[in-house]
Amino acid sequence: MILPYDLMARLQNGFMARLKRLPVPHTTQNLAILSIMLRHGFLSNVTRGTINDADPNAWQAAPEPHRRIWVDLKYRDDLPVLSKAEIISKPSKRLVLTPDDVRRICSGQMASFVKPLGMGEVAVIRQGGGNKVQWYEAREALEKGLGGEILCRMR
Repeated sequence: MILPYDLMARLQNGFMARLKRLPVPHTTQNLAILSIMLRHGFLSNVTRGTINDADPNAWQAAPEPHRRIWVDLKYRDDLPVLSKAEIISKPSKRLVLTPDDVRRICSGQMASFVKPLGMGEVAVIRQGGGNKVQWYEAREALEKGLGGEILCRMR
């Protein structure tokens, strides 16, 4: 399983290199995190494709190791929209938040060694296990009354 820190490192490196488009490995987790980032305006577009090109038709015919998610990076005034992306829960130390902890970080208080979210900041929470895993932005999880493992945060 590809861990979220690989995705965060690829995105930050792509922004530093001023790339317009970036391929990342195709996993359900990467697709969910990128969808959250797209909804919150950190990315311009997300498309399925292969190693060579962002073509959804070729993606269906490609074998699993050749499938990629192509991400169009977003810039404003020649500066990256994503200024920082960091991992919170690590393989060596998992951080699981209760619904009350999620409420705290969304309302500006510290909870379980997690700093509160600032203006324009987004946190991704993984909820569930096995085949029933879902990814939420922290404020979505708060609305639904859910807790879970807090994976990463972006601003």
